[in-house]
Amino acid sequence: MSISSSCLKVFEWDGTPAVNIGKIANNDAYSTGDNPDVMFLFIHDLLSWNFPNLRLLANHYARETGATLFLSRTSSAMNPSHLLPFSATTGISSMSRLSLRRTLARFVSLRSLRSLELRTKFKNVSAVGFCFGGWTLFNLGGKEQSPLVDCISAGHPTWLTKKDIEEVAVPVQILAPEIDTAFNAELKLHSFQTIPKLGIPFDYQHFPGVEHACFSRGDLNHAGEREAMIRGKNAVVSWFKQFLFETGRSADRTSSAVWSMKFVSCLLCTSCETKFNC
Repeated sequence: MSISSSCLKVFEWDGTPAVNIGKIANNDAYSTGDNPDVMFLFIHDLLSWNFPNLRLLANHYARETGATLFLSRTSSAMNPSHLLPFSATTGISSMSRLSLRRTLARFVSLRSLRSLELRTKFKNVSAVGFCFGGWTLFNLGGKEQSPLVDCISAGHPTWLTKKDIEEVAVPVQILAPEIDTAFNAELKLHSFQTIPKLGIPFDYQHFPGVEHACFSRGDLNHAGEREAMIRGKNAVVSWFKQFLFETGRSADRTSSAVWSMKFVSCLLCTSCETKFNC
C-alpha cells in the first residue's frame, strides 16, 4: 500500500510557531506546554516535524488541553524532499516505505516511548498522529507493546492492517476523511465492527467531502478542508481531556461514540439507497 499523493499537497497556515526545540529520550522534539504530569506525543506525517502547520497545531493541542506536548523528530533525515522518492501517480516506493517502517519502529522501541524518562516523568501519556504517524499509534497502544500510552488519536492512518486494529488495547479515536485510499472503506468498516468488541472506548469521527491529509493541511482552497481541520483539532482535544485527567476518567470508560459509529456503519452499508432507513 502506497502513501496517498495528498500528503505532499502543501498549504501553510498564517502564523509562525515559536522555536522551542527540546529533547525527549535524547530525541529532538518541538516542545510546548509545561504540565509536569500530563503529556502529549505528536507523531508527524510525511511533511516532517519541521512543517509549520504541525507546530501551530501542536501549540493549540497543548494550550487547549493544558498538557505538555512533544512533536518528536522520527529521523535525522525525515524530509520528503530528499528522503522519499515521490510521484503523484505512483506514491511512495516500496523501498522508501520499508525504510520509513524501520525508522518508526526504531523510534518507538528504542528512542522514545520505552524510555524510563518518559514513563516516570509523566503520569499520563497520550499520542496523536497522522498518516504513518497514525499507524504508529496502533503499535504504541497495541497489546504487543503492553501499551506504552494511555490513549491515542489517529488521523487518516496509513499502512494500518486488520491485525493492528484487532490488537489495539487503549482508548482509540479515529479521524477518518471520506476520501482516503490508505484508510479505505474496508478498513473503516473493520474498525467499526471490531473495536467496539474489544472492551475499550472508541470514538469514530467521519469527515465528509474531504481527503487524506486534510487535518494538517487545512487548505482554504479546498472546500470544507479548513472546517475539517478545525473540527479534527477540537475532536482530539475533547478526546484527550476525557482520558488524561483524573476528572475525565470514568470508572467504566464506556464508549463515547455510539451515535457516530452507527452513522459510519450506515454510511458504509450498501443494502439501501436512503441512509438511516434500513
